[in-house]
Amino acid sequence: MNELQPEALAVGRVVRPHGVRGELVVEVLTDSPELRFVPGSVLGLKHRSGQGKKSAQSLTVTAARQHAGRLLVRAEGVDGRDAAEELRGALLTVSADQAESPEDPDEFHDTELIGLRAVLVSGSEVGVVRDVLHSPAGELLSIAVEDPDAEKGEREALVPFVAAIVPEVDVDAGKVVLDPPEGLLE
Repeated sequence: MNELQPEALAVGRVVRPHGVRGELVVEVLTDSPELRFVPGSVLGLKHRSGQGKKSAQSLTVTAARQHAGRLLVRAEGVDGRDAAEELRGALLTVSADQAESPEDPDEFHDTELIGLRAVLVSGSEVGVVRDVLHSPAGELLSIAVEDPDAEKGEREALVPFVAAIVPEVDVDAGKVVLDPPEGLLE
């Protein structure tokens, strides 16, 4: 992203199509779905790599409703099951300047985590958080770990973003503390 664009924050993920008219089953990734999924809201789309090259980079919500514990969303231009299927796995985003601060001190926006140093509880440096990946199983920190044997001098380690493995996040100090099980970082 260039410096003029604010960072995108994930507020939902398209799980799958619902029915034949283009409704989307959305996994909510925000504490404020009532603000994000109202008719007229424009959400950015971040497609899985290699997917959605020809489709729009945003969608406008036309309707949203709860159904069986999930959020069903209708959007402009998504008029059938095939169009909805093209969005499977896409993240729905808002720009960071539109997002409210999390009320829970143990919750963080992706942009707060990216760039933090990753250190072990012993104090040893591990690497730098490069991205936060939102998967169906939960969030993963993508950490660039120095590796002289790797092609670019570093490799990626994926660390589940759970309290047992990431017991401390100190944004002010610029670090996340890791307590990984044996073999996780190899």
